[in-house]
Amino acid sequence: MRTIYGVFGDPIAHSLSPEIHNAAFSKLGMDCTYHAFRVCKDKLKEALYGAKAMGFGGVNLTVPLKQQALEIVDADPIAKAIGAVNTVDFKEGMKGYNTDGLGAKCALEDKGVRINGSRVLIIGAGGAARAIAFQLATDGADITVANRTEQKAFSLALELSRVRPAKGCGLKDLEELIVSSDILVNCTTMGMYPDKGKTTAFSEQMHSDLTVFDIVYNPLETMLLKEAKKAGAKTITGEMMLVYQGAEAFRIWTGTKPPVDIMRKALLEGLNI
Repeated sequence: MRTIYGVFGDPIAHSLSPEIHNAAFSKLGMDCTYHAFRVCKDKLKEALYGAKAMGFGGVNLTVPLKQQALEIVDADPIAKAIGAVNTVDFKEGMKGYNTDGLGAKCALEDKGVRINGSRVLIIGAGGAARAIAFQLATDGADITVANRTEQKAFSLALELSRVRPAKGCGLKDLEELIVSSDILVNCTTMGMYPDKGKTTAFSEQMHSDLTVFDIVYNPLETMLLKEAKKAGAKTITGEMMLVYQGAEAFRIWTGTKPPVDIMRKALLEGLNI
């Protein structure tokens, strides 16, 4: 009998997760299918219990459902620390995980970037920033969170301090922060389609020993990454975080090694690249 998987969110029409996972299932000859479902916040509990009752293998969660899911599922320690769930597995009850941080970690390591002992500047303090910050802090990075609303940066840094000392600040001293950083991670939507001409930083603020990772993947080469190239910095595009977080969800659900290259190819085809 075919096993169904899916992604819940609102809005959801833009999601490329079905392309990624269905390509993986097809490559491995698995009798599984993955679909996108529009689920609003006040219906999440019913949707999760309904999916489990109907025999779904698991689901991903996206905006605006990740934090609310903590109240519904049995979240693992990492998801609890992050404060958000993006993957739910139904094999034994309703287990919740967060694979976003691991996706970012794999994207960095895939490019040969050392995390342990690195000075990481994270711009943004939302859900993605939380996941990445907790993962990289756990892996031994020194984290500074810079955000337009300083209080959010302070709050996240305080929570991170349970894992490793961290700093929070606003954006007014961004150039000084970048100069003293090894890795810059943009966790905002700045530069995302249709506002492709916007960037969180410019080339004159960067240096050639910097690694710049933009989690935005549409467009693939954001204005931030173009500016980073001008400065001679190493650049990492955002699609691999999406692929690797999806690959980890695939592994959790199926216990099977995911075909990462096939998943990346499907994503790029979905982006018409």
